[in-house]
Amino acid sequence: MKLGILVTSDKHLKQVIGLVHAAVEKGLQVAVFCMDKGTLLINHQAFKDLCMLEGINISLCRHSAEKMNIDLQKISKDIVCGSQFNNAIMQHEADKVIVL
Repeated sequence: MKLGILVTSDKHLKQVIGLVHAAVEKGLQVAVFCMDKGTLLINHQAFKDLCMLEGINISLCRHSAEKMNIDLQKISKDIVCGSQFNNAIMQHEADKVIVL
């Protein structure tokens, strides 16, 4: 089973981290896509560390990140700086999607 997490706000860091860890512990694959203010989570080390977990894929909307003045050069290569196409892929492949 694959869980998708769409993050549009920077207000739910603890919930995103908790959901990802709980899902990975249950053996689920997890895809996280950040857009709008959700891209600001990339400024937190705890969020960036999620990409090191087995079975997780993190991507963000490059356009949103640029609007939030995020330095894309400092983002780990393990995190995909993409577009809404990455969101569409996540939505299509996920069995369930949570929006925060």
